[in-house]
Amino acid sequence: MTTPTIQSSSGRLPPSGQTVVSIVLVDDHAIVRQGIRSILERHPQMSVVGEAATSEEAMKVVALTRPRIVLLDLKLSTSSDTEGLELCQRLTSAYADIAVLVLTTLIDDQLVVRAIRSGASGYVVKDVDTRELVNAILAVGRGESAFDARSAAAMVRSLNSRSPLESKQLTEREREVLSLLARGLSNREIGKRLYVSTTTAKFHVGNIIHKLNVTRRAEAVYAASKMGLI
Repeated sequence: MTTPTIQSSSGRLPPSGQTVVSIVLVDDHAIVRQGIRSILERHPQMSVVGEAATSEEAMKVVALTRPRIVLLDLKLSTSSDTEGLELCQRLTSAYADIAVLVLTTLIDDQLVVRAIRSGASGYVVKDVDTRELVNAILAVGRGESAFDARSAAAMVRSLNSRSPLESKQLTEREREVLSLLARGLSNREIGKRLYVSTTTAKFHVGNIIHKLNVTRRAEAVYAASKMGLI
């Protein structure tokens, strides 16, 4: 077993009025973690505070560092492609203030849905460009959901394949907002699509989360899909 890595803040100051997002990297390949770390630490709003190669190491590092985000690979051993799903559920159940962003080579419609069901706030495939990864991390850090183009398409396909049921809970506008949430859009982007303010979009998202009795945007999408609302 490798020794989990914990690192203090680099001491860099973020742009005025912005906060640093603390991140723990969980991947069974050290060279991958090193590469991701080198990319993220160039950004003034990001600080990698720990690394882990296994589920147990991850739980220990997260307990010690309490990051804002855990960047998690689903494949943490040769024996299973989805060990990360169980870890995701453990993390999100134990720490309500920590968000999990899946970063993996695996892309499958059901895997994306299972990750969201396990508490993930987003799903990104490893071959995305640096800008897209950074944007996904910042979005999740703000409490939003984040999907790259392929995982968003997988989510939409999964949602569209379910038999629709009549909804008595959500308004037509809230259903429109849900369909945009399923594509990983931010409140600002939803507002632009629907020609409303960001504040109004945020209000609709809050109502949806409350009505569906969930705590995260990604959970709202999954819950709504299970209920046949989208």
